[in-house]
Amino acid sequence: MAEDGQPAAPRRVLVFAAHPDDIDFGASATIASWTAGGASVEYCVLTDGDAGGFSDEDRPGIAALRRQEQRAAAALVGVQEVTFLGEPDGYLEPTDAVIREIVRRMREVQPDVVLSMHPERSWDRIQKSHPDHLACGEAVTRAVYPAVENPFAYPELEAAGLHSYRVPWLWFYGSPTHHENRFVDVTGREDQKIAAITAHRSQHPDVDRMQTRVRAFLQDNARRGGLPEGRSAEAFHVVGVNTDKTIAGF
Repeated sequence: MAEDGQPAAPRRVLVFAAHPDDIDFGASATIASWTAGGASVEYCVLTDGDAGGFSDEDRPGIAALRRQEQRAAAALVGVQEVTFLGEPDGYLEPTDAVIREIVRRMREVQPDVVLSMHPERSWDRIQKSHPDHLACGEAVTRAVYPAVENPFAYPELEAAGLHSYRVPWLWFYGSPTHHENRFVDVTGREDQKIAAITAHRSQHPDVDRMQTRVRAFLQDNARRGGLPEGRSAEAFHVVGVNTDKTIAGF
């Protein structure tokens, strides 16, 4: 049991990302540890990823290629269910239509942890704050509270049998460092994480440099989290939404 009262290993997790590969950079080692412990984890990628990549030869069919890459990466960390909303890459906004589909997925899955990109800009490494990343975080946050738990929000979902649901915990990855409050020790899963990232071959013009930087990021996370030297960690901003410390409507 974590200090905030959350079970150390969730049972059901729904992960949101703006693009294929975002999850693998941000949280795949933690996800691998959860699935190894028996958790059910599903991904929902909001855009089609068609603006990504570095090679002209990949341009025709890039969206389909990136879906294949994401499914392959997910399988490497024990995730079989991946859905895609197909929003245009680079133009994601927290619109009513996007939030409705996020609410739909939350009500279908009924996760005890929702994992998402962060809605706030990070100035320490601005690459974490692609506009689509921020839009993903904002749309998921609006869906988590109050839409998903309000039976009068999107009544067509309620009428279709997708009933309101209270999300207990919201985890953000790609957070500004001053918001980080959970460091998950992923020592021993570095290779698994890197394999998942590397599965997105269309996104890596320099695989060796990427892999070196990822290992360095994991070690830096561990240092910030106060873990012993030589450990690796992924960092999160964890928010209790509906816990024994919260009151409905407050």
